[in-house]
Amino acid sequence: MLYYIFRFLDQYDIPGAHIWSYISFRALLTLILSLCISAWFGELFIKYMKRRNISEIQRDPSIDPFGVQKKGVPTMGGIIIIVAILVPALLLGRMRNIYLILMIITTLWLGFLGFLDDYIKIFRRNKEGLKGKYKIVGQVTIGLIVGLVLYFSPDAVMRENVTLEKQHQVTVVKHKSEAAKSLKTTIPFVKNHNLDYSELTSFCGRYSEEAGWVLFVLMTILVVTAVSNGANLNDGMDGMCAGNSAIIGVALGILAYVSSHIEYAAYLNIMYIPGSEELVVFMCAFIGALIGFLWYNAYPAQVFMGDTGSLTIGGIIGVCAVIIHKELLLPILCGIFFVESLSVIIQTQWFKYQKRRGQRVRVFRATPIHDNFRKLDSQLDATSRYVLQGWPRRPFHESTITIRFWIVTIILAAMTIITLKIR
Repeated sequence: MLYYIFRFLDQYDIPGAHIWSYISFRALLTLILSLCISAWFGELFIKYMKRRNISEIQRDPSIDPFGVQKKGVPTMGGIIIIVAILVPALLLGRMRNIYLILMIITTLWLGFLGFLDDYIKIFRRNKEGLKGKYKIVGQVTIGLIVGLVLYFSPDAVMRENVTLEKQHQVTVVKHKSEAAKSLKTTIPFVKNHNLDYSELTSFCGRYSEEAGWVLFVLMTILVVTAVSNGANLNDGMDGMCAGNSAIIGVALGILAYVSSHIEYAAYLNIMYIPGSEELVVFMCAFIGALIGFLWYNAYPAQVFMGDTGSLTIGGIIGVCAVIIHKELLLPILCGIFFVESLSVIIQTQWFKYQKRRGQRVRVFRATPIHDNFRKLDSQLDATSRYVLQGWPRRPFHESTITIRFWIVTIILAAMTIITLKIR
């Protein structure tokens, strides 16, 4: 909104109006504005929720071996994050940009899905919340919408990177002269960094291109669903999900920026995606909102984000990665989310397998994996055996686990960017 106002004023040589054309200025202003909104609105939201006595159903008091009780802490704090993202993005973003529109739709869609889950838990007093199948349907639907829009929209195009060998072993990377639809995506540790989905469907003959787009849409659905659920599982400790997601957001913002800059894209030998600079503005709003939310969500938390926040956060990360064609880097970048999900799958499937054999054997003390590091042996189910009962030897404080997970995510984010130069 403000972008168009100042662009209009720039036509009349109004001093300072031209600065709004710089993506760096709008992105940093968005970061500051979203952080301030999150901190200001967060205080109002917490006071309102406490006045109305709206809080999460009592958590398991035995989960914290240090005896910290979290009774009466308001939840649905994801509303703070969503408001702090959308207001700056609408004010400072270029609203005709298809990528920014997709990010806003994703935020609203998954925010509403998470809100329904929290509403059922709090007001219906049903701790199971929204049924899992309905969550999956919602996540699959937004993944399908994003995939189809990227397929049909004439604005969702790229200029593929072409490597040219010159004399004296100097490699020069150029981009195709015209932007066009492409099924190329970035893959780590490969010379030219590109994987073409249509090559994976070459067995379809003359329909390989169409089959490649079907595969791309299915991959979009998988990425959005998996990352959204991974973020949801990671939201189990004060500041855990917000901190990890802010770090991931920084990495995605950098990747979006270099993808939108033809010279940086050539240097890193990745495709140039016109218009993806607006994702930098949105991701700065995302980062600022999460940092502001951490002011109240850091240990001991004054508010929980709930599914309203965690499902939205994961969806934003997944959709942003798909738009800039970096979805295959997510197993590295979102390694924490991946391990959290994997630990739950291993625990569940192993227990079911052993139960069919007449035994009660679990792998971890508790899952998701972050809970494994804070549970005492004395808190374990006496009727079950645990493969990793002695690991770790002692429980850690919640804040210690959270900060160490942040450190791991920082390392993974750095590794993700480094992979663009390792080939």
